[in-house]
Amino acid sequence: MKAIFDDRQRLHDPQHFMANGKTYPSPESPERITRLMAGAQAAGCVFEAPRDAGLGPIAAIHSAEYLDFLRNIYTRWQRIPDAGPEVIPNIHPATRSDNYPKSAIGQAGYHQADTACPIGARTWEAAYWSAQSAITGADLVAGGEMAVYVLSRPPGHHAFADLAGGFCFLNNSAIAAERLRAKGLRPAILDVDVHHGNGTQGIFYARDDVLTVSLHADPDRFYPFFWGAAQERGDGRGIGFNLNLPLPRGTDDAGYLAALETALAHISAFGADVVVVALGLDAHINDPFKGLAITTPGFQRISEAIAALGLPLVLVQEGGYVSDALADNLTAFLGGVS
Repeated sequence: MKAIFDDRQRLHDPQHFMANGKTYPSPESPERITRLMAGAQAAGCVFEAPRDAGLGPIAAIHSAEYLDFLRNIYTRWQRIPDAGPEVIPNIHPATRSDNYPKSAIGQAGYHQADTACPIGARTWEAAYWSAQSAITGADLVAGGEMAVYVLSRPPGHHAFADLAGGFCFLNNSAIAAERLRAKGLRPAILDVDVHHGNGTQGIFYARDDVLTVSLHADPDRFYPFFWGAAQERGDGRGIGFNLNLPLPRGTDDAGYLAALETALAHISAFGADVVVVALGLDAHINDPFKGLAITTPGFQRISEAIAALGLPLVLVQEGGYVSDALADNLTAFLGGVS
């Protein structure tokens, strides 16, 4: 199986992560790349670098205002007296229609949802090449490949059209799906990360040309908290084109596979001819976030069920954090589709 990665994706190296009122090292570290690459290579993947498709496919999903912010905010932040080493917001608007300030501090609060997405000197460069990797993966599948693995890091599914959050800056899975749609295909996005793909949902929520499906730990007591409930079905033309399948904390392989049957039935009914899999491996029983309880063999059973659709797959890496099982989990998942 072909795999896509650019070494510049290591340049984002966040130093701060705040949870429960305490500051910790970020779980979304460059070490993830080393482990994920080892897992992919063990599954027989051969890595190649992405092509640079330019800003257009990214701007098809993200607003110009937001992209300008991501490209320039670190430089602007450093002009603030006694500024910290990373851009981290301390104030947020009550709604997206509130005033859009000129201040770097105010814009950080507008465009960064939480403290889990600090922006450093090389964040934009890493995020740009993460997105280009997803674009190249989509192009390869549109060109006839049946499955391509994209090691997108930083990840993307918590990023909205104009809002970073949850370690995510550019929504790689959404960008890949839109790229496929622009090439005349009918994509569905299947998000198997332990966290709800709230950014992906928000981007396509009022659209009927991309189906979004997410299986995740119930957000009533789990990040992202404010999105991911079963009653969120879409808006306007998008009603019925968004499916959330929230699962009880600690759901095991059997419970997950039962919910996955529902997800796959919706994808078939949508008439998808390609699937973008937002591939989170953080549903594993030993992942640091401990939301669900999928085993390593369970990941292969999940991917075998997805592969049984018989559709081309763009496998875009989302979550899955540093643990002894991370590489093995990816090897297992890729083994089910190769």
